[in-house]
Amino acid sequence: MSDAVRDAWQAIEASPRRTLAQLFAADADRVGKLSARLDWDDGGAIFDWSKTHLDDDLLAAFEELAAARDFAGRRSALLSGETVNTTEGRAAEHTAQRGIGARDSVEEAAQLHHRMHLLVDAIHRGALGEVRHLIHIGIGGSALGPKLAIDALARDSDGGDGALVDVHVVSNIDGLALEQAFAACDPATTMIAVASKTFTTIETMTNAASAIEWLRQAGVNDPYGRVVALTAAPDKAVEWGIDETRVLPFSESVGGRYSLWSSIGFPIALGVGWEAFDTMLAGAHAVDVHFRDTDGRANLPLRAAFADQFYTRVRGCQTRAVFAYDERLALLPFYLQQLEMESNGKRVTANGDPVDGPTAPITWGGVGTDGQHAVFQLLHQGTIEVPVDFIASVAPGDVLDPAHHQILLTNCFAQGAALMAGGNMAADGKDPARAFPGDRPSATILLDDVDAAALGALIAFHEHRTFANAVLMGINPFDQFGVELGKKMARDIETGGGDFDPSTEALLEAAGLSA
Repeated sequence: MSDAVRDAWQAIEASPRRTLAQLFAADADRVGKLSARLDWDDGGAIFDWSKTHLDDDLLAAFEELAAARDFAGRRSALLSGETVNTTEGRAAEHTAQRGIGARDSVEEAAQLHHRMHLLVDAIHRGALGEVRHLIHIGIGGSALGPKLAIDALARDSDGGDGALVDVHVVSNIDGLALEQAFAACDPATTMIAVASKTFTTIETMTNAASAIEWLRQAGVNDPYGRVVALTAAPDKAVEWGIDETRVLPFSESVGGRYSLWSSIGFPIALGVGWEAFDTMLAGAHAVDVHFRDTDGRANLPLRAAFADQFYTRVRGCQTRAVFAYDERLALLPFYLQQLEMESNGKRVTANGDPVDGPTAPITWGGVGTDGQHAVFQLLHQGTIEVPVDFIASVAPGDVLDPAHHQILLTNCFAQGAALMAGGNMAADGKDPARAFPGDRPSATILLDDVDAAALGALIAFHEHRTFANAVLMGINPFDQFGVELGKKMARDIETGGGDFDPSTEALLEAAGLSA
């Protein structure tokens, strides 16, 4: 740790501790300082961090930390296509998919998008026969992004009548998941998308082989002709049996959990239309521009990272909750779990030194108002402090009585207010079982609507927030070696190798898997 970084942390930790009520009472313009609107074409969102414990002193100290960590330089390196994934020796070029990056990478992304667009249009026109269903097979980032986007946007596509193509995303190696997709699809009108960066991922390739067999047993004459490959290893896809005209490549420098902007977005474009996918890219681009061109506390992803670091490192919060008060965003917490915990769940710095404090908290959450009747008891009265992000939309996703959406939004805003204010609900105000301590932090993102542009912007905001957190901690957010050890041991079990502890050996024997 450099002296400048140490000094900045000392200033942060020495900053006066005031309650949220005290902070609001002391600054009449607090909402104006810590709440801002970001606009994109035909929409925008309010990002309100005023119910966090950030104040002018803390913001200034965190700005010093960002400078000491060379945030501006690291941001420039990311957005210009330099090698920022140092352990694997590559760039992280997901923003190039949205038009910001090294010129060659941006041009390549545009060409590959055009290739994907042509195939999507051909399928929609019926050039490959009637296609009513798509089974998209992937895992991790190859599945979570498409699943989130399709669940959010297919409800409103095609004039509100559902998706253009019925998409089923299958990630689990558990055969029940694949069988469920088979049961919902007619093999005569089904295509298969196989999404794997390396085209070697065992779960994905095993599921893909079973899907091919399903088509064959159903009488499809050329099952491989019904498959589209989404991969950074096109040669392996061709070797596997897929015609090169149906291989949609993407760059090796696009990481899996950042890949829905690339050809991994094929099921989004096929399911809800190319225009929706392109609009997602545009929404993300608007956030990219803000992130690139805005400095210090005014940079919204960086400001969010300031709060994240304060709660994890200074206040010892080990989790962060995300509650979407909109059914269209029901899968967002699951998406953010991978984005944040796979990126920043590290124990060494980018230089390989042990980190000197906590890194990523556990990200979890759900949908409001369901969560209020399940886990909010702990949030309000439990002994564990949990910062909460609320995400809501001004426009409803339904056409029912407006009372539905009004109740949804009032509950969302009331929860943030209650976490902050606290109180005692007893008639005499003295019953400890009915007491709420208050002073519990939350942030709110209020979207104009949950449309394609807003979804793209929301995801890009969290990508940059994750990167900003990594810079403040001095870690590399773009590798994920933590997923490899368990995979290696699984291969050892399959091949009859490896030495395991007595508990694991007993479980293998009980399951009939021992050698």
